[in-house]
Amino acid sequence: MEKAGGVRAVVSAMDAYEKLEKVGEGTYGKVYKAKEKATGKIVALKKTRLHEDEEGVPPTTLREVSILRMLSRDPHVVRLIDVKQGQNKEGKTVLYLVFEYMETDLKKFIRSFRQTGENIPARIVKSLMFQLCKGVAFCHGHGILHRDLKPHNLLMDPKTLVLKIADLGLARSFTVPIKKYTHEILTLWYRAPEVLLGSTHYSTAVDMWSVGCIFAELVTKQALFQGDSELQQLLHIFKLLGTPNEEMWPGVSSLMHWHEYPQWRPKPVSTAVPNLDKDGLDLLSQMLQYEPSKRISAKKAMEHPYFDDLNKDSL
Repeated sequence: MEKAGGVRAVVSAMDAYEKLEKVGEGTYGKVYKAKEKATGKIVALKKTRLHEDEEGVPPTTLREVSILRMLSRDPHVVRLIDVKQGQNKEGKTVLYLVFEYMETDLKKFIRSFRQTGENIPARIVKSLMFQLCKGVAFCHGHGILHRDLKPHNLLMDPKTLVLKIADLGLARSFTVPIKKYTHEILTLWYRAPEVLLGSTHYSTAVDMWSVGCIFAELVTKQALFQGDSELQQLLHIFKLLGTPNEEMWPGVSSLMHWHEYPQWRPKPVSTAVPNLDKDGLDLLSQMLQYEPSKRISAKKAMEHPYFDDLNKDSL
């Protein structure tokens, strides 16, 4: 029997899958590597607890599941294979999201190059960036913001170098009027300046800022802006891109967390990302525009000359 949103309640998760090892702890629950008993296929099981007071599966969860199912159609979004219900030791309902299993993530991939002291080859950086823009463009084209893009959330197959976006659990549809978002949930290093400055009406441009930060990190193997508080994060950004003002970014001084900041002049992005070619630097600076409406979209980014020599059909 199928429940709304495609949640199957007949076979419990633990009848169908055998947990092999815990591979991570997300914001919303544990992730296990597991084997499907019937086929021997390796999958990732994401265990999410449901709110105690809910009878059955809450509508928000069903909505999220149907969004994930819909986004799963794109080759650059991690595929949701199935959803199963289970019980934990206290008898509370838990939901297992069954995803395709990916061998590594971009954070580990970058770290492996940092350890050997080699740079990631330019053609690999380009291929990964194109796949990321393609996956983000698909989400945005369906009215979904990711809001927490970072290397850890980008899964990879190290052999084929296929990249897939994961952790869309925080995705919110913005086809409805944009709600006021809390901004506590984004990782600081990839967080857009409008979010840091307390804007509550933000858009697809927040993801493109994160994409720009990831681009720079693929080239240098170091995160571009490494703040350990919201203020510090802003100051790191201002030191490179210049302290924003009304001329540069109309409306910035009326954002909720705006203060008088130290004044820095903008530097060329190439000072922070020296080993990137001219086209790459142009694309990166379009991703790191202060004014959200001026930031390049994922769809436009895919058409940028930086990607011209890439065999896009194979990606």
